[in-house]
Amino acid sequence: MKTNEPLRVMKFAILSLLLIGIGIASSTSAAAQRRGRNWDGYPNLGGSYQLRETALNAGFNEGSKEGRDDRARNRRRSYQEFSAYNDATKDYSSRLGDRELYRRYFRLAFESGYDTENPNSYNNNRNDRNDRNDRNDRDRNNDRNRNDNRQSRGRNWDRYGNYGGSYQLRQTALNAGYNEGNKQGRNDRKKGRRSNYRDFSAYQNATTDYSSKLGDRELYRRYYREGFENGYEDGWNGY
Repeated sequence: MKTNEPLRVMKFAILSLLLIGIGIASSTSAAAQRRGRNWDGYPNLGGSYQLRETALNAGFNEGSKEGRDDRARNRRRSYQEFSAYNDATKDYSSRLGDRELYRRYFRLAFESGYDTENPNSYNNNRNDRNDRNDRNDRDRNNDRNRNDNRQSRGRNWDRYGNYGGSYQLRQTALNAGYNEGNKQGRNDRKKGRRSNYRDFSAYQNATTDYSSKLGDRELYRRYYREGFENGYEDGWNGY
């Protein structure tokens, strides 16, 4: 009986490791399923079903590929460093409809695909958690990266799409949308939650400060929502 005891201990240890591995794989898979290719979880900014689906699929695929590559190299980059993200026209055809709308969907999905394959916590998990100096260096680098990314957002209206209409219409809509989005983002940050843009009535209506004197109402709403989205992201990130 005593001679079999080490064997039983070894079998138990192997079984435990297998169960732990299965549990980790299951939790990772479940987390991925909550994100990624669930297109219903993305905002509907208009356009045809085919345009939206094609753009989201192409963007997610491209983002996933870049995320896997960066994860293998133990690094994380800003989305703007990828030419595919900046171009955002992979698989686009004029038959689908509006090109700029396609690019917006593409970028949303690219970000999700990249984050799914290369989450923010990746580098911290791979490094020695007990090395406080290294951790502080990483935090300072992350702060610098966030400040660098800040330059491409916010109230620099030149960085936003131009879909036509008068200068006053575009400026008024972007400003109103950004202000409201920023307010909601800051509020959600304080409460420790993150909401979908479509959950806000202001985003759905997208007519704050609109006047018929400005011009086309639907064009105004398009600019407003773009400003709202960026304002929310800035507010949620503490800007």
